[in-house]
Amino acid sequence: MLDNLTQRLSRVVKTIRGEARLTEANTQEMLREVRMALLEADVALPVVRDFVARVKEKALGEEVVGSLKPGQALVGVVNKELTALMGGDLGPHTSELSLSTTPPAVILMAGLQGAGKTTTTGKLARWLKEGQHVHQGRKTGKKNVLVVSADVYRPAAIEQLKTVAAQVGVDFLQTESTEKPEDIARRALDHAKRHHYDVLILDTAGRLGIDEAMMREIRALHDIVKPIETLFVVDAMQGQDAVNTAKAFSDALPLTGVVLTKLDGDARGGAALSVRHITGKPLKFVGVSEKLDGLEPFHPDRMAQRVLGMGDIVSLVEQAQQNIDIAEAQKLATKIKSGNKFDLNDFREQLGQVKKMGDMGSLLEKLPAQFQQAAGQLQSGQAEKQMRRTEGILNSMTPAERAKPELIKAQRKRRIAMGSGVPVQEVNRLLNQFEQMQGMMKQMQKGGMAKMMRAMGGMKGLAKLGGKMR
Repeated sequence: MLDNLTQRLSRVVKTIRGEARLTEANTQEMLREVRMALLEADVALPVVRDFVARVKEKALGEEVVGSLKPGQALVGVVNKELTALMGGDLGPHTSELSLSTTPPAVILMAGLQGAGKTTTTGKLARWLKEGQHVHQGRKTGKKNVLVVSADVYRPAAIEQLKTVAAQVGVDFLQTESTEKPEDIARRALDHAKRHHYDVLILDTAGRLGIDEAMMREIRALHDIVKPIETLFVVDAMQGQDAVNTAKAFSDALPLTGVVLTKLDGDARGGAALSVRHITGKPLKFVGVSEKLDGLEPFHPDRMAQRVLGMGDIVSLVEQAQQNIDIAEAQKLATKIKSGNKFDLNDFREQLGQVKKMGDMGSLLEKLPAQFQQAAGQLQSGQAEKQMRRTEGILNSMTPAERAKPELIKAQRKRRIAMGSGVPVQEVNRLLNQFEQMQGMMKQMQKGGMAKMMRAMGGMKGLAKLGGKMR
């Protein structure tokens, strides 16, 4: 969603970095480009004015230290102010979800109809159930979660949440559309207390627009359940309307945070930068895909780096650690080290590990801009399509053929191609690519692994340096 903003700001950053000396003229030119990039991304005008003014003030007073060029120092200022704009000024842990209360910790979901409250309720329940909750930078363990719908107006809203709850494996309290929302809230709170749930998530009704009846109802629900978190769910594709909606909800409710949905959409993305500024509340989560695992905690510093085309390697590593089977990876590493041949069965296992990482588009967005350009084909969904095709070819082979690819001659290739629904040329291409991969594995056995480990040691040093600079 932030592609256009990222591309434009990346160009600005690249130009700024090349400046040997900053003058009033070239600084003004850079700030004009930044202003235009933000306005094109549909960021609210007051937010843009405030941001540019702060960057200008800090840039002109910035001391250039060490070996940094003046252009690099200005990039640092833009990065710092963009981080602050998205909530970095609120402190290191304000984006964390607070559950510090006597159980059950109640989370109230608020927002307009169509913003994605019900799906986000399911995603959040899954996230808590899987043990992803973090307090002061440390995970707090798996939570026993109950979800309930107080939306008695939208047809099938209750059934939708019931279905989502079943998909993510959390408990759902059955409610009826004939009940009053206030009665549902009281019953849900009592049920959660009696059955010792850690967290109760209450999904509320929305409207197509702001109206007083909706606000009265959600204020009443808030008074009954006294939530530890009141999350405003907003559709990132709303643009300027998202800002107006956010202000209305912020005036009516003591919001504690914002969840920005549909960040994977094709909107210009200004809401991501505007909503926090307007509400004064931190962005806590972003929805990055329609899948029920498509919810990520929001980190202002990481998002600022992504917007500026610097990538978000930290989140990428966390995603890998969360989804990759370390034992399987270790087993493969031991096999390669011992000199055993890397075969197509191993290749199929690795393909399964990559699939666990999630949506390729989401992974790609976390890479620095230059790598995104190199792997641009992934943005069009070609990667997932190719992965499915490769998996189909591998599954059409027998275990013996995967263990000994040299057995696969013309007749077997035709059978495999027919079984996977692809031309024989696709099978040949896969086998050729696999041979190249085997060559790489042999290099590792001959000492290439040591070089790789040394390179990784260098990357760790860079990561530490980056952490200190932040």
